[in-house]
Amino acid sequence: MRVGPSVEKCGQMRFITAEAKASAGRLDGKMREKTLTMDTLNPQVKAVEYAVRGPIVLKAGEIERYLEEGGTKPFSEVIKANIGDAHAMGQQPITFLRQVVALCTFPELMDSPSFPEDAKWRARRILQGCGGHSLGSYSASPGVECIRKDIAAYIEQRDEGVPSDWENIYLTTGASDGIMTILRLLVSGKDSSRTGVMIPIPQYPLYSAAISEMDAVQVNYYLDEDNCWALDINELHRAYQAAKQHCQPRVICIINPGNPTGQVQSKKCIEEVLHFAYEENLFVMSDEVYQDNVYAPDCQFHSFKKVLYEMGPEYFSSVELVSFHSTSKGYTGECGFRGGYMEVINMDPEVKAQLVKLLSVRLCPPLAGQAAMDVIVNPPQPEEHTFKQFHQEKSSVLGALAEKAKLTEQILNSVPGIKCNPVQGSMYAFPRIFIPPKAVEEAKALGMQPDMLYCLRLLEETGICVVPGSGFGQKDRTYHFRMTILPSIEKLNVLLGKVRDFHISFLKEYSGLEWDEI
Repeated sequence: MRVGPSVEKCGQMRFITAEAKASAGRLDGKMREKTLTMDTLNPQVKAVEYAVRGPIVLKAGEIERYLEEGGTKPFSEVIKANIGDAHAMGQQPITFLRQVVALCTFPELMDSPSFPEDAKWRARRILQGCGGHSLGSYSASPGVECIRKDIAAYIEQRDEGVPSDWENIYLTTGASDGIMTILRLLVSGKDSSRTGVMIPIPQYPLYSAAISEMDAVQVNYYLDEDNCWALDINELHRAYQAAKQHCQPRVICIINPGNPTGQVQSKKCIEEVLHFAYEENLFVMSDEVYQDNVYAPDCQFHSFKKVLYEMGPEYFSSVELVSFHSTSKGYTGECGFRGGYMEVINMDPEVKAQLVKLLSVRLCPPLAGQAAMDVIVNPPQPEEHTFKQFHQEKSSVLGALAEKAKLTEQILNSVPGIKCNPVQGSMYAFPRIFIPPKAVEEAKALGMQPDMLYCLRLLEETGICVVPGSGFGQKDRTYHFRMTILPSIEKLNVLLGKVRDFHISFLKEYSGLEWDEI
């Protein structure tokens, strides 16, 4: 349609007037003030910290760019051991998972003989549950129904017959999305009635960041480093009673297997936690994303739900529990799909309706992530043609991780001034490091934590990027760093060798002590 002269003229005049005013403003030195500044920014956002992608990682990015532009350092590459990103560290995708997701994404591949029938029927089933039989459609907010049913069946099998209702399953955008959603339901109150959230220290910084953003109260309970990061029931009682003086503790979060600590909690420990939650009327959030990552031969993963069931109907029918799982960890390491789920147990029906409402606001999790989650809970079975390759790939990944967990523990414990607990599970080591008083004083003078100084020096001198323990929480006057065990055996050997050499050099520089004096 042709625009009339008057409309054109009117629009042009408005533009010229606005331009003239802007120019005049610049000439007068009076620019329009910004609406959003650090003074007007939500203070809860300013309080958020996330060490895993914090200043160390930003510095690592600067060094990488410097090297790419031809700069020289004592090393040729930055090794990022700061985050559990398996594929970025060179882990290969599980073939079957990628085949199913590829078929779901591009159904024309169903005609290709290159794809096994086992993958095709799974893809057809998933697509049947999608609007328009397309992965590009929205799903119901809790997720695709057949995938939720597959997850419930998986949980029943994992927990040796403990019943699971598919209507209690909600697909999420990674486990993080589910954790944030449940915390939003739980956080309320003001002053002494504000919600207290009990979290383990050391913890995964998602929890402290979420608590800050929601203006809840962080209630720390310390894991027992001298007992392989076990959870001490007496420490739970201490933390709870202390917190009651200034907030209302309503929820306890547990990460098992542990991040960043790599421990696998015993069944007895889980029973004690659940009894504590029952007695104190606490909501339980169980982060179980590393449930497939158990390496120590004397350790076994026990789901909180199964242990709750075995404690009897009085517990199983009353304790409110949400457990979380993800595509990002395990043996698949499919972080980028952002797939995950949560199972909700004993939630008040009216609150559950509010949960569905909250989930509806974000429409639905990515459909590709939902499809990836389905393959994890519904993998090839022994009678299927694809089982042999799938089993070989899965065993190879988990076997290599177990080897790297042992290697990391052994080499770190051979270094004077470093002590590393056994890496029983997950993907990380969290060694304790001795930092000489002189280095501690230097860090304080620079306005940083001593382990931040240590990690920055490690990065700048070796190219190794790890995360200071202060980003996860630690007891006063103890220092740690978190590193992932995901690099290849060859690269991990290089990494650990550089850590050893750096640490010895660091001790010489700041203390001058002989090793038997440390």
